[in-house]
Amino acid sequence: MNDIKFDDKGLVPAIVQDADTNEILMMAWMNEESLNRTLEQGTTWFWSRSRQEFWNKGATSGNLQHVTDVRYDCDGDVLLVKVHPDGPACHTGERTCFFRSLTSS
Repeated sequence: MNDIKFDDKGLVPAIVQDADTNEILMMAWMNEESLNRTLEQGTTWFWSRSRQEFWNKGATSGNLQHVTDVRYDCDGDVLLVKVHPDGPACHTGERTCFFRSLTSS
């Protein structure tokens, strides 16, 4: 945990990736407590900047994300969370939050 560089608000971006397909599913923010909950409980926990509260991804929808690995980049300022998802990651119902393109027509 000492290697993780949280920003001035105590947050670090967490990229969530499907452990089987390597598809990027979403990005959310973690603080030290949500990272600890994720590591201890085995499902993803994030910090909601808008609601100012913790959220366990999928607790309401049933689309939990079961953590297989948590990695961090060479600078220690970005997390990569590998998961087995129970369903879509995006609140729109799309499998991934990255379903729109700026470059394709």
